[in-house]
Amino acid sequence: MANIEYIPQLIRSGSSPGANYIEADESIGDKDVKMKIKTCRRESKESAYWLRLVITDGSTEQENKRSYLRQEAKEFILIFTAILKKRE
Repeated sequence: MANIEYIPQLIRSGSSPGANYIEADESIGDKDVKMKIKTCRRESKESAYWLRLVITDGSTEQENKRSYLRQEAKEFILIFTAILKKRE
């Protein structure tokens, strides 16, 4: 089943933005902050991608959960984009 591949990728990409944001918050220079925030945004985009690929059982509950998580990923992308624009 495809989920055997997708779910581990989703777990990795889904937990990465938080860890990279902590590193950005502790960084030593503006260049480092921007790079870490770009990584946060990239991992959020990847999470949205894996969420799109994950196969659910088709139930309304499962689809609603996936839709909610995809929206959260999109909001993180917008947040990280705004942070980057503000630092330019």
